[in-house]
Amino acid sequence: MENKEYQLGDKVIMKKGHPCGANQWEIVRLGVDIKIKCCNCGRVVMIPRIEFNRKLKKIESSEEV
Repeated sequence: MENKEYQLGDKVIMKKGHPCGANQWEIVRLGVDIKIKCCNCGRVVMIPRIEFNRKLKKIESSEEV
């Protein structure tokens, strides 16, 4: 299985879009579960890491502070 490199603050695109019409998410929390926030409507979703890796399409960018 491919090991994806992502970290807090990264913008990611998932395979399936959110019902609000956007498919870009921001990673808010990392752990066994990953919490992502919709960049359009602000909805926060928590999903298991295995499911996140399966549904991840592309890592867009990271916020470098």
